[in-house]
Amino acid sequence: MQLFLAAIALGLLGSFHCIGMCGPIALALPVHHYSSVKKYTGIFLYNAGRILIYTILGLLFGLLGQSFFIGGFQQVVSVTIGILLLLSVILPKFTSLSSAGTTFLHSFINAVKNSLGKLFNKKGLHFLFFIGILNGLLPCGLVYLGIAGAIASGNYLKGTEFMFYFGLGTAPIMFIVALLGQFVSLKHRNVIRKSMPVMVSIMAIMLVMRGLNLGIPYLSPKFKKQNNTVSCCEKNAETKTVINCSSKNCH
Repeated sequence: MQLFLAAIALGLLGSFHCIGMCGPIALALPVHHYSSVKKYTGIFLYNAGRILIYTILGLLFGLLGQSFFIGGFQQVVSVTIGILLLLSVILPKFTSLSSAGTTFLHSFINAVKNSLGKLFNKKGLHFLFFIGILNGLLPCGLVYLGIAGAIASGNYLKGTEFMFYFGLGTAPIMFIVALLGQFVSLKHRNVIRKSMPVMVSIMAIMLVMRGLNLGIPYLSPKFKKQNNTVSCCEKNAETKTVINCSSKNCH
């Protein structure tokens, strides 16, 4: 339930940021010439594509987080991600310069944008689903927050669920933007977009607190240590490991 609420809240509150960032794509969706039913269907397909790619990202980054968890690095990862998110707010120019040096990333983003441009010229509601998928692959601070949550979950299933619920949380606002976005002025979109650093900072502090293992319920709970010790007295037909211990220790 905590996972569900955290992901939905992040998606719902963060989706106001989407009005400023992803809003132009939602506004440009070629649906306004359709009838009401087809228009709603097209916008639904667009959001379904976004949610699908977010869910896949949750699976992939959840697997990454699980590998850290198995290695006993979950606390370190949580604190590190939190610090990096804070640095992205404090040193935006530094992070943008760092990303600018990544040739592969720029090539990928350009390929996604070119594909989006081609899809916008296609006719047919099913193309809106693929527009949503490509939209979900574009760089977005809100999605980075969701990915950070998926990694910090420490489990591929939880990471998948987190990003799925996150995507659901963004859907209502993005649906409204695609349907009635022309009534949201550029000035208001810019004001909403500027609120993103505050959200990033809050998420970053929560991740750092979580990694500090302070024993504070919900905010910084104690991490459970995995106990792989097998009792020498325990009889299990499926256990093939033989442990040499004296029978006099068993009662």
